[in-house]
Amino acid sequence: MYRYRIVHIIVFIIIVAISFNNDYNPFIVNDVKTFSNSIENVSKQEDVLYKEIKQKSSEFAVSPQNAVIDEIWKKTPGRNGRKVNINKSYQQMKEKGVFDKSLLVYDQVPPKVTMEDLPPAPIYRGHPEKQMVAFLINVSWGTEYIPNILKTLKEQEVKATFFIEGKWAKDNADLVKMIDEQGHTIGNHAYNHPAMERLSNKEIREQIEQTNDIIKAITGKTPKWFAPPSGGFNDQVVKIADELNMETILWSVDTIDWKNPTVSVMMNRVMSKIHPGAMVLMHPTNSIAQGLKPLIQNIKKKGYRIGTVDSLLTEER
Repeated sequence: MYRYRIVHIIVFIIIVAISFNNDYNPFIVNDVKTFSNSIENVSKQEDVLYKEIKQKSSEFAVSPQNAVIDEIWKKTPGRNGRKVNINKSYQQMKEKGVFDKSLLVYDQVPPKVTMEDLPPAPIYRGHPEKQMVAFLINVSWGTEYIPNILKTLKEQEVKATFFIEGKWAKDNADLVKMIDEQGHTIGNHAYNHPAMERLSNKEIREQIEQTNDIIKAITGKTPKWFAPPSGGFNDQVVKIADELNMETILWSVDTIDWKNPTVSVMMNRVMSKIHPGAMVLMHPTNSIAQGLKPLIQNIKKKGYRIGTVDSLLTEER
């Protein structure tokens, strides 16, 4: 400690001398700052708390996980790892002067393999350890329920992903604009709800491209996510979507709302199957319009965040 006091006194004397010097020399000032910072860094390096944070940092590190093609769930996003930012953690703790793991600051470490590196494959869910779920709202009918659904989503501060049929979008441009302006993601649900797996390659491409063109004309944005109607697809559907720079999206939890279940039946069905990384399929139906608010509240109570497909499928922790 005595050695550091001497050093600080010397630095103080130099600064005082410069402050009384009428001939300002920026090079000397910069040298003093550099010298002072060096002394501060050395002092920090010798601090017992800094050493403890550095020593314990490996205990709290988590390795990143690469994106993979799962045997059952197909294309699955990776997840960032984390490492302790020693300097920032030290700044958080130095006032208290003792190690506190709740004050640790982390940097995220990206995986080496991302979904973009994988071959074409459908996506059914997010990372199985991500405490987040996404609502997929497929729209080709149920127009009358859209305003109510949007109102609930806004009130509950939730963003969803609307997969919109091209033909419906053309007939309901104002609602498409409203969905976009409220910050929801808009995906492609083909042009007129065909069985995609039964189409020729040319027809598959036309269904996707025509819908992209319509949505872009309305919103100015080209969709990057494609949800095949009724979940029907084959390898060619997925491959052609990939060629158009799109990912094929399916689901892991189904409301089966098209059967007009009561709100309680719909909610029990979802809550019994909800899981980390879930993609929840729904449509603009009466059970969703009436049950969306309590469904959101129950999912949040389980500790899940609710976001768009874009957010769910990132590697962010």
